Amino acid sequence: MKNSEISKRDMSVVWHPCTQMKDHEEFEIIPIQSGQGVYLTDFDGNSYIDAISSWWVNLFGHSNPYINTKIKEQLENLEHVILAGFTHEPIVRLSQRLVALAPQGLSRCFYADNGSSAVEVALKMSYHAHKNSGKAKSLFLSLSNSYHGETLGALAVGDVALYKETYAPLLIHCIQTPVPCNQSMEAALEALQSLEVILNLQGSEISAFIVEPLVQGAGGMKMYHPYYLTHAKQLCKEYNVHFIADEIMTGFGRTGTMFACEQAGITPDFLILSKGLTGGYLPLSVVMTTEEIYNTFYCDYDPKRSFLHSHSYTGNAIACAAANATLDIFETNACLENNTVLSAILVEELERFAGKTYVKEIRQCGMIGVIELIEQTSHERIGVKIHRHCLSNGVLIRPLGNVIYVMPPYVITPKELRRVFEVIDLALTWLDV
Repeated sequence: MKNSEISKRDMSVVWHPCTQMKDHEEFEIIPIQSGQGVYLTDFDGNSYIDAISSWWVNLFGHSNPYINTKIKEQLENLEHVILAGFTHEPIVRLSQRLVALAPQGLSRCFYADNGSSAVEVALKMSYHAHKNSGKAKSLFLSLSNSYHGETLGALAVGDVALYKETYAPLLIHCIQTPVPCNQSMEAALEALQSLEVILNLQGSEISAFIVEPLVQGAGGMKMYHPYYLTHAKQLCKEYNVHFIADEIMTGFGRTGTMFACEQAGITPDFLILSKGLTGGYLPLSVVMTTEEIYNTFYCDYDPKRSFLHSHSYTGNAIACAAANATLDIFETNACLENNTVLSAILVEELERFAGKTYVKEIRQCGMIGVIELIEQTSHERIGVKIHRHCLSNGVLIRPLGNVIYVMPPYVITPKELRRVFEVIDLALTWLDV
């Protein structure tokens, strides 16, 4: 079986996400036969370093032997059970471990299937908790340039026009406050002033402020100082506004600490986790919250006060087994310590692009490295061209427009990481940007 055969079959039946399908009349979709470590291999025998962790989910490599074993063990016992009125050991164990790992005070875990669904859960839970406490607060606040998913509620609190504009008439009302313009303390202070003005004017209407801590993902990998989070949380508490930390991307070591919130010394009212939660194996997400919020729903049965939200596959036992295996690897392999070595190499490799005429900015946070190019009208869809050239040289990246980012699995070797940046450099030279 060859790439071309499978690609042709794919084009007749599959509609791919975030993809203009007509592009693939010219550039074939690549069918992957297998994955091992940081490598993906297609049906023609070509291998690619997965430098973006397959949309930021794969932490410990494809076909990780330990996670594979734990999933197989779970398959022999229980694949899934309704989570209403029933439970299972893997979800209890996972929840206890997450409570122990997360910022102090987050004591309850509510499960969903993916990041966008978890954002919906947090928004509804915030609004409903205020309502149960006798307050009508139906407005949500987010950062400019933010992205929180593509279901309607998640889309509403985001601020990336590319995703949002078409569906604007369908969305709930949400307002934005400026994101810090860079990683400096000065930028954080300036943005905090704007936040305080908004909270002073509309805090009585705002249910929650949702942020991507330290790094904004699909909005172009913008980064900011943890001081902003520290004082934004304080302001939210003063105005009785819930603070939602969307750590779908930044959680599980991606920014250098287990959770980005740790670098700001805060406990959010809601912590949203997904992506790396299962090591990139299976869909699973969780909303963690406080005992105080949980207790606003705890009562003799009252449908208007109860949180009636569900997903058929909530807390899937196999997904929970993958998540527990992922946490096992964190516990036994000094992953965060090892990542400091890789992060230093990432910083060193980024420096090769500093000062180049076509580079607007380089930036880094933990295991995320970014090269933002100066926008040039003469290079239509530059990100697509860079993506294709890197693929032809055995590296999978997927630029966000003119923003090239590297977010590799934690098992990448220094040699492989250096190869990624070498290929990016070659692509930029070849395109003569």
